[in-house]
Amino acid sequence: MISQSSRITPVILTLLSYSIIGLLIVLPVALILHEALRQGLHTALETLKDPEARSAIRLTACVTAIVTVINTAGGIAAAWTLTKYDFRGARFLVSLIELPISVSPVIAGLVWLLLFGRLGWWGNWLGHHGLHIAFAVPGIVLATLFVTFPYVARTLMPYMEQQGRAAEEAAFLLGAGFWKTLIHVTLPDAGWALLSGILLTTARAMGEFGAVAVISGHIPGVTETMPLHIETLYNGYQSVAAFAMAALLVLVAMTTVLIRMFLERSFRK
Repeated sequence: MISQSSRITPVILTLLSYSIIGLLIVLPVALILHEALRQGLHTALETLKDPEARSAIRLTACVTAIVTVINTAGGIAAAWTLTKYDFRGARFLVSLIELPISVSPVIAGLVWLLLFGRLGWWGNWLGHHGLHIAFAVPGIVLATLFVTFPYVARTLMPYMEQQGRAAEEAAFLLGAGFWKTLIHVTLPDAGWALLSGILLTTARAMGEFGAVAVISGHIPGVTETMPLHIETLYNGYQSVAAFAMAALLVLVAMTTVLIRMFLERSFRK
């Protein structure tokens, strides 16, 4: 027989969970939207038409697209290699893949600055040949690549491990090549994991601040992404414009989460 305390405990835990989520997630989002619309929707939209704001939006979209494509391909390759083959050093490779999750993004930015900055190891050589990575778009792409690399690989690996190797081995025996086996045998079963990893990579790339702030140089209209532009606006006491840009990021992130939830429900059905 279930005791009275056993019935009450789940209710308390549920209320506690909702309270924590409301305090830490819902309330900040609501405050951002409130501050963005404090002077009306028209004013908020007008701030987004500023040339520097539009430049930040374009740069963020461009970097996110490049990073998502590269990390999707790299994540699939890494997950396939680690789950379909046995070799020495596999666990060490997994640790390296997970390194960006545990290392501060600021450190990642400093590493790229050490390598490609004007006083870095290769900075002078690159400068003499007219190539600029630090304080330019390529540096932002590299920093974002490092930070977002683990998501596709780590979401795919459990599914690929669960699949085993029998289907791929059968496909190879029947004469299928690598690409046909990957596209028609491996990925369809792991489609939800792949899409989930892509969406997580996209959301993380759009919101990255620390590594990009170090390597980009924070040049308005040139190397400022949306998170960096928000900081510039807020430090310049342009609170409505800052919160409008932040609200745009929040809405994009919420859309990403909703798409992920919809796709998850579709795959479960």
